[in-house]
Amino acid sequence: MSFTRRDALKGLGGIPILGAVWWAGAATTVAKKKERTALLEQLNIKPIYPAAIQGIGGEPIKVGIIGFGIRGEQLCRSLGFATKEWQAEMQLAAEEDPQHTALKDFMAQERLNVRLTGVCDIFDHRAQKALDSFSTPENVIVRYRTHQDMIRSGNVDAVIIATPDHWHGPMAIDALENNVHVYLEKPMTHTVEETYRLREAAQNSKAVLQVGHQHRQTLSFQTAKDIIQKGTIGHVSLIQTNTNRNDDNGAWMYDIHPDASPQTIDWEMFLGSAPKVPFNKNHFFRWRKWWSYGSGLSGDLLSHDYDRLNCVLNMGIPSSVTASGGIYTHNDGRNVPDVLQVNMEFPNFSTGSSQQKDKENGMTFVYSATLGNGFSRPTILMGHDGTLELGNQLTVWPDARSTRYAAMIQEEKMKPEIPIYHYNPSANVPDAIASATSQYFADKGLMWTYINGERVDSTFLHLREWLSSTRNGGKVSCGIKEGFEEAISSHMAGLSYKLGRRIDWDPEAETLVPIEGVDFDEALLANS
Repeated sequence: MSFTRRDALKGLGGIPILGAVWWAGAATTVAKKKERTALLEQLNIKPIYPAAIQGIGGEPIKVGIIGFGIRGEQLCRSLGFATKEWQAEMQLAAEEDPQHTALKDFMAQERLNVRLTGVCDIFDHRAQKALDSFSTPENVIVRYRTHQDMIRSGNVDAVIIATPDHWHGPMAIDALENNVHVYLEKPMTHTVEETYRLREAAQNSKAVLQVGHQHRQTLSFQTAKDIIQKGTIGHVSLIQTNTNRNDDNGAWMYDIHPDASPQTIDWEMFLGSAPKVPFNKNHFFRWRKWWSYGSGLSGDLLSHDYDRLNCVLNMGIPSSVTASGGIYTHNDGRNVPDVLQVNMEFPNFSTGSSQQKDKENGMTFVYSATLGNGFSRPTILMGHDGTLELGNQLTVWPDARSTRYAAMIQEEKMKPEIPIYHYNPSANVPDAIASATSQYFADKGLMWTYINGERVDSTFLHLREWLSSTRNGGKVSCGIKEGFEEAISSHMAGLSYKLGRRIDWDPEAETLVPIEGVDFDEALLANS
C-alpha cells in the first residue's frame, strides 16, 4: 500500500512520547523491525535535552522589570509573578475548558530564587497594576520613574528590559556599564551604531547579558542541531522560513487603554531619541507599526526566525541581504511593511557533503512574511540527502536523489514520501491555544517545549539559565555574540527594504560595506 506524505504524518501524530522517534517505513514483520532498528542506529539521532542548570543558591536575586506591557507581564509570569487579573482570567478559562491548563502550569512551575524589587513603566496604570499584584508588606516593590533611577538604586542585581525597540540598546548599555545583569528582549538593538556600543559594553562589563530568544531552549531545535551535525540531510543549500499571520493582534493593532492620557503617560520619556511628535495613543500602544520606535517585520519576527536557525546551524551574519515588500493589507498609517521577502546569502557556508569534495558549498536563507494571510507554511531546511521540517515538532524526509541513501531508496528500505525520522515531544499533551497569534508562536517553538512528556515554558528555561549564570558563572545560550549576529542581520534586512538595494557585510572588518552618500542609521530610522 502506498502512503502519501500527509498520510504518513497523520499516522505519526498520535504516537506516545516514548515512541515519538519513528521510522515510518517499518512494517510489522520481524525483518522490517530489524531494518528499522538498524536505520535508527545508523542515523543515531536522539532528542537533545536542555543542559543541566546549576541551582540559584544564596540570597534571592533582586530583579527589576523595565516595561510592564504585554511582553513584560509574560516575562514576569515566567519569573514566577502573575497579576491578579491574569490569574482570575485563567481560572475562569479553566472552568469553561478543563484542557485550558495555563494557571495550573503556572502554579506548578519551579520557583526561582528571585525577589522582584522594582518596576519601571511610564504608564501609571501598568505600573500600579504590577504594584497591586506583587507588592507585599514583606516585599515592598518600588516604582521607578526612569530606568536610570532603577539601575542606580542599589535595589536591583538584574533588570529585565521589555520596552519598545528604540529603548533596548540605551537601557541595556546603561545597565551593563553599572554592572547590572540584563535580560533583553529582541531585537537586541534599534540601530547599527548602538549594536557596536552594546557589544563593547557587554564585553567590558562584569554583568551577564541574555537576549530573549527563548527558542534556544526548545527541544526540537536542539535535536535539529544534532541532526545537521551528523550529516543526516547532507549539504543544506536552501532554508525557507515564514511568518503567516492574519489577525489584528498579529498585525500589532493592540488595544488602547481607556485610561491613557498625557496625565497618565510620560510621553517625553516614551519618545526618547524618536522624533518629537504630539501625544498619540496609537503610537504609544501600537508602536511596532512605526520605524521610529520599532523594527517592523525585520526586527520583530525575522529576528526570531533568523536566530532559531542560527541556533541550529551557527551560520553567522550573511554576506549579503536583499529585501522587498510593502504595505499591502493594513493601510492604516503605519510605515513598516506588512509583507516582507528577504534573501540572505551565505556563499561560504556548508553543513557537510555526501558527494565529492568541493561540489557543494553555499546556502540561501529565505524569509517570507505576510500579515494578511494565516495559511501555515513550515520552516524547511533543504539538503541534498533530505529535508528537515522544523517547528515544535521535527520531521526528516529522504530525498529521492540522495547520495547517502541511494542504496536504501533503490531497495525501497526508504521512500521519499515517507519520513525516516519524526519527533513529536508534545504527543498526547493537550495544548489550549487562545488565538491565531498564539498558534503562530507555538508552532515555531517560541512558547513552550516538552521534557519527558511535560510541557515547560521555554521563556522560563531561558530566564532560569540567565539567572543561574549571574549567580554561578557559565555561558548563556544567547549572549552578546548571538545577539550581535541577530541585530546586524535584522538591520541588513531593514536597510535593504528601505534603500531598495543589496546590503553587504565585510566579515574581516566586521562592518557593513559602506554605500556612498548613505548614513545607515538615518536610513533605518527614516519614516519615509
